[in-house]
Amino acid sequence: MTGVERLGAGRYLAAGQRPDNSLTTLHELSTEDGSTVRGALSTVPGATTVVCLMHPRQDLTHHPLVPLLLRAGAAVWTQHTRSVNNDLALVHEQALLDVAAGMMFLRERDFRAIVTLGHSGGGTLYAFYHEQAGLPAAERIALAPGGRPVPLPETEMPLPDGAIFLAPHPGQGKLLLACIDPSVADERDPLSVVPDLDPFSPANGFAEPPASSSYSPEFLARYRAAQRDRVARIDAVAREHLARAGESRASFTKSRDAVDRRRSLAPRIMAVYRTDADPRTVDLALDPSERPYGSLFGKRPDLINYGQVGFGRVTTPEAWLSTWSGLSSNADFVRCAPRVAAPTLFVEVTGDQAAFPADSRAMISALGADDLTAVAVRGLHFGGPIGDGEPTGNELAAAEIVSWLAKRYELA
Repeated sequence: MTGVERLGAGRYLAAGQRPDNSLTTLHELSTEDGSTVRGALSTVPGATTVVCLMHPRQDLTHHPLVPLLLRAGAAVWTQHTRSVNNDLALVHEQALLDVAAGMMFLRERDFRAIVTLGHSGGGTLYAFYHEQAGLPAAERIALAPGGRPVPLPETEMPLPDGAIFLAPHPGQGKLLLACIDPSVADERDPLSVVPDLDPFSPANGFAEPPASSSYSPEFLARYRAAQRDRVARIDAVAREHLARAGESRASFTKSRDAVDRRRSLAPRIMAVYRTDADPRTVDLALDPSERPYGSLFGKRPDLINYGQVGFGRVTTPEAWLSTWSGLSSNADFVRCAPRVAAPTLFVEVTGDQAAFPADSRAMISALGADDLTAVAVRGLHFGGPIGDGEPTGNELAAAEIVSWLAKRYELA
């Protein structure tokens, strides 16, 4: 496709140069349930405060904030979950076991302060961890939404000393609930459409980009209700698959028949079509902000929605219920936020295409910390600048983060 700009071009920024005196070491950790996760600890001489970056699905080893934090005198811990770069089977409750392994490792390194920094989906991951770590062990979640036992009550979960949230969205499930296309008429057919719900039909208010669309309140009300209905239908399918697997496990316990064992192990892989259809990405009058036209995935949601890229596109029933269902997932920022009690900094970016102003207000209002600071900086979700020649959102956010850290913790 020579001469055609790639639909997702420009989403990510490269990290800058790390200080010459920084040292990075790689570490392999074991979790409470026996999984192996890996992390990188970068330090500078004299660093006694460590800032932790994680995301439930992505590798943040080279996050652009790492060199900026090192230059400010903080150590930085970047860690994988067991589902890094492959979220097919991502169960958020298991990801908390991964976070806990990292926190235990850092406590053993004798840092004076451990501060979590959750960017994007890392925000809800860390809010979920703060919530569960702050509960008495017996009150922690013991079963994931799909019924899988998770040993959070038996896991040592050190509480971090601070929390930073950078452009957090409301959670993978809430995010998908807002951008899933409810006009899919047949879950087996990615091109099937219910015309009255089609967000990319001019009859419903869509305008050919780059013009902004204009949806009526009546259409939006039907659209949002239909999104919930579609997620509920997919939830029911996921639970049906898990129930059948459970029946086969129970039958195997009695029969010891290999056929039952195979049935209990056979994976159900769910394809979820068209998940880039939040009306706010193409109707800029909805919850207005400094965001550009388009979604996190690129400038043409009307095309990307039909492609391979998108949230929760291929998943297992367990992962759907734990991570991608806005109706079933526990990894919900607003649900978790009241138990985030450590000193907290919330950094909103004004051009965010994942967390819109109303989302950010709801998340900030829900946070339970007495020491709570909320700031906004000009920038895009992944840290790019809004305008040519401007400082990047990452640079502006780093200045706020470093200033906040320096007032509360020791920096080298």
